[in-house]
Amino acid sequence: MSEPVSTIVPAAGGRVPAALRCLAVVPAYNEEATVASVIREIRSCNEDFDVLVVDDGSSDRTRERALAEGARVIRLPYNLGIGGAVQTGLQYASSHGFDVAVQVDGDAQHDPTEIPKILGPILEDRADLVVGSRFLGEGEYEPPLARLLGIKLLARIVSLLVRQRVTDTTSGFRAANRRAIALFAADYPHDYPEVEATVLVFRHRLRMLEVPVHMRLRGAGESSITFRWSAYYMVKVLLALFVGLFRRYPTPREEDK
Repeated sequence: MSEPVSTIVPAAGGRVPAALRCLAVVPAYNEEATVASVIREIRSCNEDFDVLVVDDGSSDRTRERALAEGARVIRLPYNLGIGGAVQTGLQYASSHGFDVAVQVDGDAQHDPTEIPKILGPILEDRADLVVGSRFLGEGEYEPPLARLLGIKLLARIVSLLVRQRVTDTTSGFRAANRRAIALFAADYPHDYPEVEATVLVFRHRLRMLEVPVHMRLRGAGESSITFRWSAYYMVKVLLALFVGLFRRYPTPREEDK
């Protein structure tokens, strides 16, 4: 059995200790233009990371580009959405005994050189889930206005629900220890999941921290975000949040805690 996270401390130079099994989960949908560079960047930060690309039913060469870089690939038969892809990766992490799982999106917005920032509190046993926030510190990330307003509103609502300040409820740049992996492997929202997942963490009394990170613009493609889309997103997420307050959640297996 792998060494418990609570006994592991950061190695010299910020590298991950050899005793710690880390998996980078890369959800990707039609990201053939960027997925190879994302894999290379992850490995340049720490060559001991295992990299799993979850190809979410892509119609392009995402799978082939990931395999050519030596990544493990799970190809979903059709597009499940970001929540289904992430949960698939976390189920793999849980069933294969990984100590830590880091989510790095396949569109190259997340900077793998920032992984040590979100790993730090995990290694020091100060958090079960660490989220990279674009809105802490002096970040230069500037989303479209409609999206920014939605993010700010959701952050206020979630902060009230969990009684802790949360600044970036839609960030997918996250690190999870065994407890959080087990939780999300058993139950993870599939439609716009990050906001609901934040509340889920607190419902199960796991510890969450945010750390400041820089994020980049999309490596390829165009954003489909519009004011109408943002309004739809807000209504749907708010309904899901309040329904989630009254639902019963499955309990992770004791041996995974």
